[in-house]
Amino acid sequence: MEHTEALRVGIVGAGGIAAPHIEGWLALGAEVSILRRTGTDALAANYGITIIDDLDELIERAEIVDIISPTSTHPEIAHRAFAMGRHVVCEKPLAVTAAAAAEIAQEAADAGLRLFPAHVVRYFEGYQRLHEQLPAVGALLELTFRRTVAAPASAWFYAQDAGGGLIRDLMIHDFDQALWLAGPVIEVAATQDPPAVDGQVQPPVSAHVTLTHANGAISHVQADWFGNDTDLRSQAEIVGTTGSLRFDTANSAGQREGYLPPASAIDPYQAQLADFVDALRSGRPARVTPEDGVAAVRLVDAAYESLAAGRPVLL
Repeated sequence: MEHTEALRVGIVGAGGIAAPHIEGWLALGAEVSILRRTGTDALAANYGITIIDDLDELIERAEIVDIISPTSTHPEIAHRAFAMGRHVVCEKPLAVTAAAAAEIAQEAADAGLRLFPAHVVRYFEGYQRLHEQLPAVGALLELTFRRTVAAPASAWFYAQDAGGGLIRDLMIHDFDQALWLAGPVIEVAATQDPPAVDGQVQPPVSAHVTLTHANGAISHVQADWFGNDTDLRSQAEIVGTTGSLRFDTANSAGQREGYLPPASAIDPYQAQLADFVDALRSGRPARVTPEDGVAAVRLVDAAYESLAAGRPVLL
């Protein structure tokens, strides 16, 4: 059946990721509302979207609720959306812990509603090509990922024990890539320099996590929060028995500021949302499933357990 009515989307959150989400939804012809927060007046003026003062009213008016607020708030907002019969798009990570993420996924399934974890890197052209060309390298041996960005402005990102943290917020992108490319992980070993102090991350900071996959491949994952003038740079290399593949955003034209991907013919945020909408309307799985979202948070949990214990963690 052809859908002719505009999709109604309610956004919760007004941080740095709001603009790409709003632009993506508007490009798909959606009617967009946003819950009033600091910063929403400027977004409304810029994009012509509607500000709603009450969360339940926002959910009531929407067909899809797009959660882009701080991670610790995701479960409660998703719960209220599912209780009111709404589908949910939720920025990574789904929740602070894998247990909470699994509860969100189960609640969606029980309600017969769709949950779309927003792991946008699967929609970057360079990473899509890596996935498509993967058979050319033969059996996987070693994968290396690095992601470097300017440290975030908002304080909650630095509360490692309360939903923030370098590994949970930034490195999770490449945890998802490692899972997408090399499959399940059986061991996680993590280091972070400098370590968090009283649960607070102090940039500049780097973390390195080694993932051992069930198929024997090893993924080395590094993430960095550096100074305010740092542009996003993400790199990936895949080595197999018959070849290798590489991707580096430093070689991409149209570089943008901060953590946003390089400009390209296919905007990854719009591509991600278009995939979610098509999956919703057709009933097919999206490129990122609820199980994928939970699996990425499970690696985050294991990485922080490894940091605390000072040893690898078996899954």
